[in-house]
Amino acid sequence: MANPGYGKRSAPGQRPRTSQDFALLPVRERYVAGFVDHLPDGAAMSVKQLAKQLPLYGQQAISTALTALSVAGHLRRVRCPVGAGDETRWVSRTFWSRTARDNEWWNTYLATETATKAAAPAPEATTPPPWVPDEEPPPAPEDPGLVQGPEATAVPQQRTPVQPSDAEPAPPAPNWAPAAPQAPEAGPSPAYLALARLGRADHRLALSADDCAALEAQAAEWLARGVSADYLTSALTAGLPAKVDSPVGLIRRRLTDKMPPRLPAENTSPDAPAPTARRILMECTDCGRPGRPEHLPDGLCRPCRTTHTAEAPAQPAEVPEVADIKARMANLRDLLKPV
Repeated sequence: MANPGYGKRSAPGQRPRTSQDFALLPVRERYVAGFVDHLPDGAAMSVKQLAKQLPLYGQQAISTALTALSVAGHLRRVRCPVGAGDETRWVSRTFWSRTARDNEWWNTYLATETATKAAAPAPEATTPPPWVPDEEPPPAPEDPGLVQGPEATAVPQQRTPVQPSDAEPAPPAPNWAPAAPQAPEAGPSPAYLALARLGRADHRLALSADDCAALEAQAAEWLARGVSADYLTSALTAGLPAKVDSPVGLIRRRLTDKMPPRLPAENTSPDAPAPTARRILMECTDCGRPGRPEHLPDGLCRPCRTTHTAEAPAQPAEVPEVADIKARMANLRDLLKPV
């Protein structure tokens, strides 16, 4: 019903399954709860998917039944982040408990690391690449002479043609070997390229090859401190005078005076705060509005909780006794008599 890693998640500490687990629920909610309880972890729990599997009820009835099961303490819908960096996305999970739980239990469980790990997708099994054989080939025999093959067919010996005596012998083959390929020379360093491109950024800072080689060590120190080549170029070309008599002298002075600070490595300071663990957000079972677990009692937001309370069936009025009905009718007859 769903891809592995999505959908239903079973809550811990449930009682063993019996035939009386949902006996106190109405017929529709008991029917839906029994079906959901037998679904495996990872199965889809959306209203549309459940309506496809349960032909007795439509999507609206399934949605109302899930809301009632949330109020009864059997399920909670949550959102959790999946991925890292720029590829983080939010996916929905549905925690299910055969045993009804109160709001305090759900709030405590969803705030723990166990719930965060349970909501995370299961690691997929890595399959070997297609070029890796399934089984290793059998080892070759140690003594190939022991393996006797079929006898080779005898081939008659060919006669060697007799060469004439006056024929000149064939010249010997030239004894030469192909020259070994030379290793390609290493290209210029990023620091050298940054200095060489200064003349293109500003013609007043045109440097020769010897000037770039002389200043390469200082420029490499800039790059070693974590700055980029663009930052180096902008720092050397900013605020130039109208006329530059010695570009190499000016750049050497700026490389020395504007040396950037060396930043410490990330997460090496003992005072650095530890990365915060990702927390899951609860969703309203009815409308899907996200929020903290303590702000969504019974798994419902305030508007949906008000609507659910208003739609709850009212208590039936007390049926009057037979004696009261007779007294009421006698009173009406007396009122209808002419005076």
